[in-house]
Amino acid sequence: MSLPVPATDRGHLLTEQANPLSEKLDQLSTAELVALFCANDLEPQRAVAEAAPALTRAVDAIASRLAQGGRLFYLGAGTSGRLGVLDAAECPPTFCSPPELVQGVLAGGAAALLRSSEGLEDLAEAGRHDLEQRGFGAGDCLVGIAAGGTTPYVLGGLAHAQAIGALAIAMACVPAEQVPMPCEIDIRLLTGPELLAGSTRLKAGTATKMALNLLSTGVMVRLGKVYGNRMVDVAVSNIKLEDRALRILRDLAGVSREDGVALLQESQGSVKLALLMAASGLDLDGASTQLERHGPSLRQALAACAAQLKGPQ
Repeated sequence: MSLPVPATDRGHLLTEQANPLSEKLDQLSTAELVALFCANDLEPQRAVAEAAPALTRAVDAIASRLAQGGRLFYLGAGTSGRLGVLDAAECPPTFCSPPELVQGVLAGGAAALLRSSEGLEDLAEAGRHDLEQRGFGAGDCLVGIAAGGTTPYVLGGLAHAQAIGALAIAMACVPAEQVPMPCEIDIRLLTGPELLAGSTRLKAGTATKMALNLLSTGVMVRLGKVYGNRMVDVAVSNIKLEDRALRILRDLAGVSREDGVALLQESQGSVKLALLMAASGLDLDGASTQLERHGPSLRQALAACAAQLKGPQ
């Protein structure tokens, strides 16, 4: 098999360097190997914490666009792309968001979730094409994820986002001075060399998952899909989630499980509406109107109901 000679040597990249702590990885006992991984896997937490300013900007910028009808897209190849797909897939059951609101776009499509297709990441035009196929537009947000920062598929997508006026956010695990990426917000998760040199499914992947958890959850909090620390927009789609919904009704509104089941049926499975009905005494239509009037925020709707019940002083 004939392979082309790579145009550039990527050995200088932080994610490609050899970790001196694991030079004798194959000679360690299993206990020593496990201990080394446990100690080194503290690095992703530090890396995410150091990226807090960029993550803060990203949460606010994404939430602002989504509140105006935009969507959030994660774009990546290999592990980076799969992590984006995973985070996007968790949003509908957790926040009852429509599937199109947060989308994961993976080089190679659904087939690449199960079988590696890394060769597709070398096509810069493919990133733009895949976004266009999804109707990606100027009002949308793109998080381009590439651990090493050099993936043409991701760079092509980010350049396209910038060109059409969409929000372009880069996420990589190498310093910006090593690999500049086209973006408005630059998130760098500097986890250092991997214990298995170049295997960015390890620390880089862990930090990326942590950062995506933070992004999507932070955005949904800003969009009013959380009350306190409860997922009041959870989709009641199975027994586990129904139990969670009933416990939310009990803890936040003092509703018994029996009454909670009836409320969930009356609210057509909406925990947020059930809570508002329980707290205000409104029927479904009244609670729906109140929630629409005050946007998606349950806290604001509850405050308005309390003010109306209190009346003028």
